[in-house]
Amino acid sequence: MKYPSIDDLKAQAKRLRGAMESSGTPISHSAALELIASQHGVRDWNTLSALASRPNTTPLAALTVGARVSGRYLNQPFTGKILALGEQSGGLHKLTLHFDEPVDVVTFESFSAFRQRVNAQVDENGVSPRKTSNGLPQLVLDI
Repeated sequence: MKYPSIDDLKAQAKRLRGAMESSGTPISHSAALELIASQHGVRDWNTLSALASRPNTTPLAALTVGARVSGRYLNQPFTGKILALGEQSGGLHKLTLHFDEPVDVVTFESFSAFRQRVNAQVDENGVSPRKTSNGLPQLVLDI
């Protein structure tokens, strides 16, 4: 996730503090910083300032070997673990996933084929460029 700069976050806190004061509910500067952190979905100002001070990277860069992931494979929900991860040309990443529970890769009613380990390519958003016959991406990671 990309965060605003620390200066921008502090400016947001200053505007929030001013708005609260003008509405008759003054708050401290530290309380305003904590509220800004909450608005950005993190637990406290220290966490937000640490995240904002890191260079913004593509979302996939946060994934590592051994990371727990979830998403959809052949439109079936899964949770699992990344066993291998590498970069490829064209901005794609190759990964190997091990699903916690095998995924049925066949939609035919009288036949099933379960897979628990798959190799796939995804772009920087965690979406496979390869599509199924109905036009959906083969793999979509929740990142």
